[in-house]
Amino acid sequence: MKTINFTEFRKNASGVMDLVEQGETIRVLRHGRAVAKILPAELPERKPAWKQPGPRLIMSGSSLSSAVLEERRSSR
Repeated sequence: MKTINFTEFRKNASGVMDLVEQGETIRVLRHGRAVAKILPAELPERKPAWKQPGPRLIMSGSSLSSAVLEERRSSR
């Protein structure tokens, strides 16, 4: 765990957030007392969109192929 003072945090907030994003835990001190602890967020691991299954259409009733065949039979 890295410890920084509040002034350093204000000056380098973007760099501090980069460290947190990489998994580092940061403790922020103000006047020598700990006032904050910045932890990486626990996000669920997501698959890229191209690896996720696509949407499926579910319809009630007969299938399209059955309807076409039935229409052909009835038109004779």
